[in-house]
Amino acid sequence: MMKPPVWTWEVPLYFWTGGIAAGSAFVAFACDLAGDHRAAALSRKVALAALVPSPPLLVLDLGRPMRFFNMLRIVKTRSPMSTGAWALTVFGNLAAAAVGMDLLGRRRSAEAIGAANVLVAGYLGSYTGVLLASTAVPVWSRSRLFLGPIFVSTATATGAAACRLAITAAGESKESTRVALNRIQAGAMGAELALSIINERRIGDYAAPLDSKVIKGAKWTVRAGLALQATRRPALAHAASVVYLAAGLLFRYGWVRAGRASAGDDMAVARSNRPSPDGVSPGSSASNRP
Repeated sequence: MMKPPVWTWEVPLYFWTGGIAAGSAFVAFACDLAGDHRAAALSRKVALAALVPSPPLLVLDLGRPMRFFNMLRIVKTRSPMSTGAWALTVFGNLAAAAVGMDLLGRRRSAEAIGAANVLVAGYLGSYTGVLLASTAVPVWSRSRLFLGPIFVSTATATGAAACRLAITAAGESKESTRVALNRIQAGAMGAELALSIINERRIGDYAAPLDSKVIKGAKWTVRAGLALQATRRPALAHAASVVYLAAGLLFRYGWVRAGRASAGDDMAVARSNRPSPDGVSPGSSASNRP
C-alpha cells in the first residue's frame, strides 16, 4: 500500500553528524556564558568539524549535487526538506565564520556569531525529526509530538559528549566546564531514553517497528553510559562519552529502519490513514517519501 523510504546508510549518518554539530553549538554558547572562552572556541571547532561531512552525505543520498543546490533556489517554508537544506547552509557559514574569528583573535565577534548560530542550531537539531513526522509512514507520523524533542535531546547529548572529549584531550578547560558537560550529556541522553519509552507506549501497536535490535541496542547503550558515569571515575566518564555517541548513532539508524518496516505493514498504514470523523485522512497531505 505504501512505498517504503528508500534512504540508505547516508541519511541516518547525516542525521547523527548534523545533530553533533547542533549540540556542539549549544555547548559553545553555554561555555561563553560561563566565561570559559577556550572551551567555547574549541566547541565551535567541533561543531564545524561535525558539520563538514553532512553536505556530502546528503548529496550522496540525493544522487546528484545539483539536487541539493536546487533546494536552495527557493525557500519552501512548509517543507522540512527545503528549510533543512537552508538551515544546513546557514549553520555551516556561520560556524565557519565563528571559527575564523577565533583564529584571528576576535573573540567578541566569534561569540556574537556563535550566539546567532544557536538559533539555527535549534532548528538543525530538530528538523530531521520533523522531517520524518511529516510523512505518512505510521510509526513516524504517529510520533509527531515526540520526534522533534527526541532528536534535539540526542543532538544535545552527542554534542556535549563530543565537546567533552575534545576539551578533555586538549586540556584547555575549567574543571567546572567538564563537570557541567558530564551532567548535560547524561541528562540529555536520559531525556532521549525517557521520551522514546513514553512515545512507544503512547502510540501503542504502531510502535512495533521500534522493537528492533537496533533500538534495543541503543537503549541498553544509553543505560551502560549512565552506569559508567555513575561511578564518578574520570576514565569511565570518558568511556561514557564515547558510549553516548554510539547510542546516538544507533538511535538514528533505528528510527530510519523502523520507518521502512512500518511502511511495509499494510494494516498499520490502513489504520493510520483512516479518515477521522471530519472526513480528513491523517496522512492525506503528507508524502510517503521524505
